[in-house]
Amino acid sequence: MGRYRVGLDDPMSASDLLIVRRMLQAGDDFVSGNELGAELAMSRVGIWTRMESLKKQGFRFEAVRRRGYRLVDAPRELNPLLIQAHCSLRTIPTIEFREEVDSTNSEAERLLAAGSATPFVVIARSQTRGRGRLGRNWSSPDRGNLYASFAFRPRIPPIRMQTFTLWMGVNVCEALRNFGRFAPSVKWPNDILFDGRKLGGMLSEARIDSDQIRDVVFGLGLNVNIGPTDWPADLAATAISLSQILGQSIDINRMTAALLGRIVKAYETFIANEHSETFHQLWERFDLLRGRSVTLRQGDESFQGVACGINPQGALELQLADGTRRAFLAGDATLAGTAPSTR
Repeated sequence: MGRYRVGLDDPMSASDLLIVRRMLQAGDDFVSGNELGAELAMSRVGIWTRMESLKKQGFRFEAVRRRGYRLVDAPRELNPLLIQAHCSLRTIPTIEFREEVDSTNSEAERLLAAGSATPFVVIARSQTRGRGRLGRNWSSPDRGNLYASFAFRPRIPPIRMQTFTLWMGVNVCEALRNFGRFAPSVKWPNDILFDGRKLGGMLSEARIDSDQIRDVVFGLGLNVNIGPTDWPADLAATAISLSQILGQSIDINRMTAALLGRIVKAYETFIANEHSETFHQLWERFDLLRGRSVTLRQGDESFQGVACGINPQGALELQLADGTRRAFLAGDATLAGTAPSTR
């Protein structure tokens, strides 16, 4: 399963998705093979064939005569079919799954250039050249983490995109808060943190025509099930995973489905330009920097001040030592006494 595509335009994917979804809905109960066959217009042999295909992906079923089938076990690693089965969206984006890829953002850009229909999401178990902001490397081991890039064709003026990453960031925080009942924070402009340690990062990249955004890729790297002894030495003290925060292994497919649903809805709200009031409320809730001493670096220059939130254009506002307030549309912000990010 090095490359795997799940979309409802593929009849086999649609059939497998319905089978898995019915099994999940049934829980410990059995699902009738006859009922599945009638719903899918498929013979019992056809249902059995699809079950055998699902077994190769790591699904395990119990079959009992006159009772039907029951799901006994499901893949613990990222599985695109299971993600879609857990997703509550009525229209689910196509999932382009890769065991390994150079960068999910790069793969999404290649698919856009090839004319792939949007929205879609590229999901990988590992990256060989994961990209962070400002050209930094994003450590991307195959340790049960999430590396995902969402691709859209928004066709809006470039000026509208100034707050896009920030808006998506607070929605990621809200999805994680609802999923795990904990309080993450967003650090302007693109980091997700918990207790001062990095939980995830975002990277938005757009191609621009003369007067509108042609396409945009929203990349998300999230530390999910990596253990405390699995970090590279340079990240052990500054990074954290969801499993460390919650003290248990995370159902990464269910969590990814929750994030997928939230991100797609957040994008639709953003494009409709109906997000401003909610954006303000969520930024107030998750803003890590407000009221704290911050050092902001722009190239060779650095500025110290107290963070005062963001302005309507998404710029970070600092009150400097001389009492003046200045807005910064770009830069690398760190809390006083902490080291700059290396990823």
